Amino acid sequence: MTQQASRSLPKQFRFEQPKSPPVVVNFNGGQVTSDAGLSLIAELDRKLQITSRLAVCFQDYRQSNRMLHPIESLIAQRIYGLVMGYEDLNDHEEFRHDPMFIIALQKRVGLDNEPATLAGKSTLNRLEHCPEDVEQGADSRYHKIGHCSSEIESLFVNIFLESDDKEPRQIILDLDVTDDLVHGNQEQVFFNTYYAGYCYAPLYIFSGKHLLAAKLRPSNVDPASGALEELQRVIQQIRQQWKNVEILVRGDSAYSRDNMMDWCESQIGVDYVFGLAQNSRLIQMTTATQSKAKNEFEQKLSPVVSFLETLFIPDKELQQQASELIDNSTWYKSLDYQTRESWSRSRRVVSKVEYGAKGTNIRFVVTSLTTNKVPPSQLYTQKYCQRGEMENRFKEQQLELFSDRTSTHTFAGNQLRLWFSSIAYVLMNALRQQCLAKTELQNAQVGTIRTKLLKLGALITVSAHRILIAISSSSPSKHIFAAAYRCLRMRTSTA
Repeated sequence: MTQQASRSLPKQFRFEQPKSPPVVVNFNGGQVTSDAGLSLIAELDRKLQITSRLAVCFQDYRQSNRMLHPIESLIAQRIYGLVMGYEDLNDHEEFRHDPMFIIALQKRVGLDNEPATLAGKSTLNRLEHCPEDVEQGADSRYHKIGHCSSEIESLFVNIFLESDDKEPRQIILDLDVTDDLVHGNQEQVFFNTYYAGYCYAPLYIFSGKHLLAAKLRPSNVDPASGALEELQRVIQQIRQQWKNVEILVRGDSAYSRDNMMDWCESQIGVDYVFGLAQNSRLIQMTTATQSKAKNEFEQKLSPVVSFLETLFIPDKELQQQASELIDNSTWYKSLDYQTRESWSRSRRVVSKVEYGAKGTNIRFVVTSLTTNKVPPSQLYTQKYCQRGEMENRFKEQQLELFSDRTSTHTFAGNQLRLWFSSIAYVLMNALRQQCLAKTELQNAQVGTIRTKLLKLGALITVSAHRILIAISSSSPSKHIFAAAYRCLRMRTSTA
């Protein structure tokens, strides 16, 4: 908490309770924290060297003899704050006195009357201060901390490559865009009619729960703008280490562009499956399949209606009620399709025709996978539909790690904030997959992990021989904490 101006406080606060002993409250509890679980995050970060490697991507032009907080400490403090639920720089002004953060950053824990040892909001702002019209470097007065964007982007892929001990047989790369609503005069912000607001449209690439790319973009660009370049960069970096892994690129209909598909087809071991917007020609090509789906549904419906007519008086609503009792009929079919102008060649399109009580629902996907390799139904249900899981990653990023706090004026500063949030996600996902794999939190979202495992109350006692963090003995997460600790003890540090 922020140290307030000294003023006389009562020694204790007494609350009388009828038929019960009085309740006495004072401020003599010593050094107490509500973030004791940060000890796990700090140890995991030390093993994986995530924030320290991110710090290498920055250039620090400050004079070392006048510098109290090195760049490694500033970055770790910013990332740990996001992990623990502190979304703004202003929050650091509050918890800069918290002994748990001081310990996690390997600073000396001072006494109550000693000044804070962590950076305040103004110092941390030097990280995110990215003016477009000011030179960075030793001669700059205001912009003495810079960063290399390409090195930060490469770091995400490197961390992903380290997540497997050996080269996997196949990986799936999911591409998608989300909205980042803003409220101000940020650079490159535009009104987007689809999202009904002024926003950015960041592009993400995930592989399962691993984040590989987070690219901030203005919202007035094509949804697929820059996607091919990001995909090429990521796959090129993956291929440097994993020579033979099969890669499946997956996305919605925004990415079924000829240049995207043509590039995937030109690569060895790279396939794709994209959604495809329907049109009159595609609908016409599924006429026979629609009839089959409708006939099958009606065949299933007829005996149900006949049975209900023996129980109830027949009327117009009986058939509708009966149709809601049976499953829809779904048929899949592969089509050979080419657009009239935009595609350079014909490609395999898989149609999903679903007929039920609400009529016909038709969807399409386009793919480079052959029918012999993946049949139509399996392609749609097992290869394409699983991409919906990416929405949960957006939820974690925006709601729980504050990736939408892009409130600085400059576009570069907001991109850096997005990367900080993304690194916080990488750290939390590493905790989930490497330390919580055999616990009840193995599939939990970031916010749940924070609440149950990281936001733990503890009393901190500092002596000449050790620092004791005494977590509440009634904590329901003690067994999960112990399991995570065992995993950390067995893991060696990243070289």
